[in-house]
Amino acid sequence: MKVVNPYLNFSGNCEEAFNFYKSVFGGEFVMLMRFKDVPAEEMDEEHQLPASEGEKIMHVSLPVGQGTILMGSDVPSAMGTINFGNSFSIAISTDSEAETDEIFNGLSAGGQVTMPLDKMFWGAYFGMLTDKFGVQWMVSYDYNQ
Repeated sequence: MKVVNPYLNFSGNCEEAFNFYKSVFGGEFVMLMRFKDVPAEEMDEEHQLPASEGEKIMHVSLPVGQGTILMGSDVPSAMGTINFGNSFSIAISTDSEAETDEIFNGLSAGGQVTMPLDKMFWGAYFGMLTDKFGVQWMVSYDYNQ
């Protein structure tokens, strides 16, 4: 079975974003590693980071549902800037209308609803939003499960 795990990059607010996602989805981080945790011998001279970036997140992973892990990191300043685009969304499939409401309302807090939750012609309870970090989400419950 193949699994797609979304990986999100941030410009210094990865920890804030993932604490927010954790508050919405529950669970615990499988891993949370900061750049300062990388052993010095693993970083060659070219990839050394300034001490000011040590607290940034090198990798974080949060299980969401069955078999999916939401992952992310801060991008060090030496690697350029992050530009959130509109070419991706993260689709979350739920087990009930109630769970759909809970996740949708949690993710939309401080963000913008682009399509309110509603029963759709294709047999789903579906809505879209952009969260307060600029990440686009589609939340759906399929009545034909």
